[in-house]
Amino acid sequence: MSYAKYAFISAYLKGEEPKVVTSDHIDRMSKASDIQDALETIRETDVGSYLEELTVKTFDDVDEYLWRYFVKRVNYIESFKFLPSDILKVSRAYMAKYDVLNIKAALQGISTGKKSRMIPVGIIHNNGLLDELSSAKNLGDIIELLIKCKLGSYVPALEGYEVAGGAKSKLLAEARLDGEYYKSMLNMARGIKDGSVLSKVFGLIIDLTNLQIASRAIIEGIGLDAAECTIPGGYMITDKAIRDLLSSKLSDMPQRLENAQYRHIAEEISGSYDKTKSITAVEEIIDKHKFRLVKEILSPRVLSPLVMAWYLILKEFEIRNLRLIVKAIADGVPTEEIKMYLAF
Repeated sequence: MSYAKYAFISAYLKGEEPKVVTSDHIDRMSKASDIQDALETIRETDVGSYLEELTVKTFDDVDEYLWRYFVKRVNYIESFKFLPSDILKVSRAYMAKYDVLNIKAALQGISTGKKSRMIPVGIIHNNGLLDELSSAKNLGDIIELLIKCKLGSYVPALEGYEVAGGAKSKLLAEARLDGEYYKSMLNMARGIKDGSVLSKVFGLIIDLTNLQIASRAIIEGIGLDAAECTIPGGYMITDKAIRDLLSSKLSDMPQRLENAQYRHIAEEISGSYDKTKSITAVEEIIDKHKFRLVKEILSPRVLSPLVMAWYLILKEFEIRNLRLIVKAIADGVPTEEIKMYLAF
């Protein structure tokens, strides 16, 4: 029976892959004069047919509907009657990343005094408390809400966070939140079929997240003071290697990395930041390479809970690509400027 269940879910999820937005679609979208024309070019995709039935005029409309679409797809799969239990474990554990992102947004809202925009995904959203989180006035409000939503495991990550603590305090809190999330993912992976492969995937993701943290710390002038902000559990980048990176300049990072793939990524980060002076570019480059490395490992897998992990990653990067291209169109930014950040 277990084989039959995995055969069904593998066939279903693999059958969904040809329906995603591809680089060819993005090329056609980039030639569109406005958002409506851009969305017209993806009508035959699953997300395109969903958006076609809705009134879409602005980027905010697209943003809201894309996240609704994502939740709808995940909920639909989780509703399958004969879904293997490990598939559900992967889905539920993975989706907690959106609670982490929303907690980070709430911390940003507290520091700026402005209501933060939230992603309508995750446990907090499912509990109907996302507006309350976005309106949090202080750290106590966030902690109280997390306990209410049974997300108390993230509370220790916020201890010691100082609203006026500057970039280091913010970086430390965010890294601790990420660390708790990845710890839960690694713990989940140990108890499922093919969990060792999923553990490797998240080890690679942790490596790249630490590379992002190091790049950000160097740019913001924190340097070695950010050593405690890194996340344990990486696959190839050791704690010592991270400390070496933190003591260097951004342009010197590539030569301090032993792994050739990571050296190339560091070179791309350094070159892009020199060109744009945008710290956001660092995140976009890291995300692009996360997708590439994960795809190589997860995409070929079938008859395994890993098919769900790959589907979730594939769909969220589809949404990421669409958000980037639609935002560029809405803001009148030449789409060539953001194509280097897209992941396929």
